[in-house]
Amino acid sequence: MQEPAVSAIRTVSHDLPVSAEFEAFMANGWAATPLPADIRLPVADLAAARRAKLSARFPGERLIVPAGEFKVRSNDCDYRFRPHSAYAWLTGLTGEDQAGHVLVLEPDGPHRHEAVLYVRPRSPRAGAEFYRDRRYGEFWVGRRPDLTEAERMTGIRCAHREECDRLPPGRDASGDAELAAALSELRLVKDAWEVGQLQLAVDHTTAGFEDVVRALPRALAHPRGERWIEGVFGLRARAEGNGPGYETIAASGAHACVLHWIRNDGRLDPRELLLLDAGVETDTLYTADITRTLPLSGRFTPVQRQVYELVLAAQDAGMAALKPGASFRDFHRAGMRVIAEGLAEWGVLKSAEGDFHRRYTLCSSGHMLGLDVHDCAQARADAYLDGVLEEGQVLTVEPGLYLQPDDESLPAELRGIGVRIEDDLVITADGARLMSHALPRTPDAVEAWMGELLEG
Repeated sequence: MQEPAVSAIRTVSHDLPVSAEFEAFMANGWAATPLPADIRLPVADLAAARRAKLSARFPGERLIVPAGEFKVRSNDCDYRFRPHSAYAWLTGLTGEDQAGHVLVLEPDGPHRHEAVLYVRPRSPRAGAEFYRDRRYGEFWVGRRPDLTEAERMTGIRCAHREECDRLPPGRDASGDAELAAALSELRLVKDAWEVGQLQLAVDHTTAGFEDVVRALPRALAHPRGERWIEGVFGLRARAEGNGPGYETIAASGAHACVLHWIRNDGRLDPRELLLLDAGVETDTLYTADITRTLPLSGRFTPVQRQVYELVLAAQDAGMAALKPGASFRDFHRAGMRVIAEGLAEWGVLKSAEGDFHRRYTLCSSGHMLGLDVHDCAQARADAYLDGVLEEGQVLTVEPGLYLQPDDESLPAELRGIGVRIEDDLVITADGARLMSHALPRTPDAVEAWMGELLEG
């Protein structure tokens, strides 16, 4: 069969044509609906100070920080939009209406920049966009600020998005490695407002973990109990914030030995453990990242407790190593030393020396936390991974043991057990503060906590 000519292919549209009379009718009779006068973002002044720090790093250069564009999920349906973290940090704008917007820092003399925010403003009622455009129209996706309102919100001069396309080129954060690194490095130390947002995320996540424990009876009865757990936590995350900060890991039994198990399609077995790695992202886009490994029966078996207590000891050692001036890698080294010595005591390893313990741990024991779950990942190694800790940094400590079900180097009773314990901490002047202290960590406390929630 002959292929049709390209010109003969037609794109199907489900929009019905409208008459000129209808267009005229739709253009009139609308009441004014201005936003409140006092709509300035609480973080607007902090965002201005952040832009000034970025400006100082790149004197005389045009800097372009896009919010990002919609991405198609299927056919004419887009993924829910989340603006790029650097854009959110520099503007304070975090909503789904930011798709396509661009922040530009224009050189204004040799040592400063003027910020200009290029936005798609509210669709005017004189045209058809507000009721015809399924992606941007107000009647389809909600109201956007007009240019004046956007300026009041942010304290940034605003212009129409179309004007951005006529600008000369500059450094673009979406493709310029040096600019991306600078933005990551500037975000390494959190200000007090950011720490407060992260604490809020942790508090909501704590409530989500409590929801999960209360839901365990129904989850245990469902053929895809892992997914039930994911849904319960997702409800809390969406009700209290923007949603989960990353794909929830609800891994039961041997699934817990898969580091990023997000299929969450397994049945729950009361004889096994549940590894739940989840975090609520606030409306300001700061996320928690917490993991607890829970006995689905409410009680650890002796071998489960043995593995759990070794991971807990490793986490304790890692937390104790956190303080300003310490190497970022110190807490990982401290935790892995405990793991290696424990595996040697069990007879799994012949010696604690060397790196053979990595067969059972697989990954690092923590990372920076903030607007991204793996925050500041574009920072240069000497500023992050090979750098030193500073007061105001927020990070996770999350050692784990992943004892694969088919690993014949292990005794049979250990195979298929995965345990990770992860908490969020902020570096203080003399050490670190445990932000997620409200969730129990010791096996006795976990059992008591689960018992109270299930009885309640």
